Amino acid sequence: MTEINQEKKTVFSDYLFILFRWKKFILINTFLILILFTIIAFIIPKQYKASATIMIPPDNQNAFGGLSSLLGGKTSLSAMGSRIFGLSSTSEDVLLGILNSRTALAKVITRFDLMKYYDINDNNFDKVLKEFKADYSADPNEYGMIDITVINKDPKIAADIANYFAFLVDSLNIVYTTERAKNNRLFVEQRYLKNIEDLRTAEDSLYKFQKKYGIVAVPEQLEVTIKAAAEIETQLNRKEIEAFFIKQQFGEDSPQYMLVKQELNLLKKKVQELKNSNELATTSNVLFPFKTMPDIAIQYLRVYRDVQIQQSILEFVLPMYEQSKVEEQKSTPTVMVIDKAIPPELKFSPKRSVIILGPTLLFFLFLIPMVFWLERNISLSEFNNPLQQKFKIWAEKTRKFYKIKP
Repeated sequence: MTEINQEKKTVFSDYLFILFRWKKFILINTFLILILFTIIAFIIPKQYKASATIMIPPDNQNAFGGLSSLLGGKTSLSAMGSRIFGLSSTSEDVLLGILNSRTALAKVITRFDLMKYYDINDNNFDKVLKEFKADYSADPNEYGMIDITVINKDPKIAADIANYFAFLVDSLNIVYTTERAKNNRLFVEQRYLKNIEDLRTAEDSLYKFQKKYGIVAVPEQLEVTIKAAAEIETQLNRKEIEAFFIKQQFGEDSPQYMLVKQELNLLKKKVQELKNSNELATTSNVLFPFKTMPDIAIQYLRVYRDVQIQQSILEFVLPMYEQSKVEEQKSTPTVMVIDKAIPPELKFSPKRSVIILGPTLLFFLFLIPMVFWLERNISLSEFNNPLQQKFKIWAEKTRKFYKIKP
């Protein structure tokens, strides 16, 4: 057992002796690599990273509380108005989409003449866009905010670009929101003007009828029928408006639109039942179809119902119309700058210690097995092929060049 340990110790010491004998080869080459990568590390220009942080402001729906109250305090109507006209907070994905859009990047590249900075001589915009994307990022952080980061050789320009992005995302988002509000206002305006015209026609018909027959009231049971019809008609008009926006946002073949369309058809069916169905009287103890009533009463109920329907629609459409006009004119900031970018004082790159020590250490570890390979080739006395002979000659020349004793 002692002999085995002694043999292992002798073999290991032989390896140490070989490394010691080739120490000049190892140290000189390691030192040369150290000098080479030190020069490279100091030749590489410094780069600085500047960051700006933005966030979506808290929901400013309370600022329109007066308009929301016009909706009659109904939660569903208020929520619908908020979704349609942008009273809810801006989506984080929308801001990230704007920050990474070609439009925003093109504005920055043009403003700061990055074509010249990246030395793109053929005016190839895709090339400068690719280079700039490597030095720019916009990502959400752990606190739900968005960090805008820019890397540049000039610390001031890096900060200016980051701050310009914060300004740009706000201005582009305002344009996007205003354009959307304008389209919504045009649609609701058309519905509002039609409602005004229909209401005026219905009121004129009621006035003429009352003046002709002297009728000013109807039985309570008939009033229940009228209110039910008015409520369903109102729901039908609301659902038509909702279906328009869902179709505009998701498309005609989307599951969301198909579901709303089914609800719309059901409401239309209910309206037709209230107007014409003979089975309504047998299925309800309160509601009766209008055609079973006396001729004069039914005429009165029809014109009175039309007035009630148009009035109910007006109570819903008018606040939305006023709200849409306010949203179209609104130009308040859509993002808040939490941290404005300032020119950094410390460089971001190059990491000189990594550039110098990393390759030097790897080369040092490479030289150790190379020394054993050189020693093995020097000790060869017989060759299996001409290549081994050439390796021995090269190893001998290396030993003589570094003045390593045999």
